[in-house]
Amino acid sequence: MEKQNDVVVRLAKHVIDTVADGSNLVFSPTSINLLLSIIAAGSCAATKEQILSFLMSPSTEHLNTVLTEIVSVALADGSERNDLSLSTANGAWIDKSLPLKLSFKELLENSYKATCSQVDFFNKPADVIDEVNTWSEDHTSGLIKQILSKDSIEDIRQSTLILANAVYFKGAWSEKFDARFTKDNDFHLLDGTSVKVPFMTSHKDQYLRRYDGFQVVRLPYVEDQRQFSMYIYLPDASDGLPTLLEKIGSEPGFLDNHIPDYQIELDAFRIPKFKFTFDFKASDVLEDMGLTCPFKSTGGGLT
Repeated sequence: MEKQNDVVVRLAKHVIDTVADGSNLVFSPTSINLLLSIIAAGSCAATKEQILSFLMSPSTEHLNTVLTEIVSVALADGSERNDLSLSTANGAWIDKSLPLKLSFKELLENSYKATCSQVDFFNKPADVIDEVNTWSEDHTSGLIKQILSKDSIEDIRQSTLILANAVYFKGAWSEKFDARFTKDNDFHLLDGTSVKVPFMTSHKDQYLRRYDGFQVVRLPYVEDQRQFSMYIYLPDASDGLPTLLEKIGSEPGFLDNHIPDYQIELDAFRIPKFKFTFDFKASDVLEDMGLTCPFKSTGGGLT
């Protein structure tokens, strides 16, 4: 699992360095890894080997075992409670002109819990777009209503496969912030300026640990068997974020080796409230990182 975290960090750092352009960003590297794993399971030797190397996995069997565990344990909605909800879904749309191997279909449905549908890309691209967008809306509690635009009809017409992953998470903090203490404060930007934003404030003990040049805080969500937390990495220097990101991306096992495991007393603890969206073309980022075989116009070596 540690190697998977290293892959996640490497991918996130590349997105930050190449496409974020100093903006806030949010995306799920694990979702990309899951889809690459599905592609590897149905690919020829060259594509499979390149994906396995990228994901730092010795074999598709090992990769399927690791990611099946993630899907069935970490990404499974473990309760009916209304203060913690996690749902995830994988979807595959395959052109009806292509033969669908039973072993691949069973892997999609059983190991990756994916819905699998054969569609007519060339003659009915608008129907495919509607089906994929409906799937997205249904599996994100209505938050993502469109992942394919009507303008993409010609691209869809030339396609033979669509793979999609959706993740929805909503959780309450185990120690709630009192709204009465939320006040505007300075938030420092990368260009050295600052803006006033609302900060949530707590006077309770926190899971925080100080390291050389940075701090890590762990904010647990309400308790369940998966023990979800948000981790915040804060450089000591106001201009220290690039150095911290380089450190995170270059040290193997960094995330696993920097986990606050006990609470300390603080006079006041403040974190900003934030809301933002972000999108990017994942295939461009992956190709830029050297993963080229899955995106070749010849079909990426899918068998």
